[in-house]
Amino acid sequence: MPAVDTSAPQTGTILLDAKGLKCPMPIVRTAQAMKNLASGQLLEVLATDPGAVADFAAWSRSTGNEIVTSSVEGGVYRFIVRRK
Repeated sequence: MPAVDTSAPQTGTILLDAKGLKCPMPIVRTAQAMKNLASGQLLEVLATDPGAVADFAAWSRSTGNEIVTSSVEGGVYRFIVRRK
């Protein structure tokens, strides 16, 4: 089950594991998690749905939250998002 891990004190980045979720759930979970972050705080999202790439780009444009970096490795898409 996907979960938000708030135990990343070294980096201050919150981890959201959305692996295994299909569109639109990675974005839905991301939007929910972002509501709990302070402006400027980072959220790292892991997803396995290839549609997440387009979804995150569109979501970022519509919300103003910045995608700091994105990558894919072994079928896992990784997004670092900064709350506006």
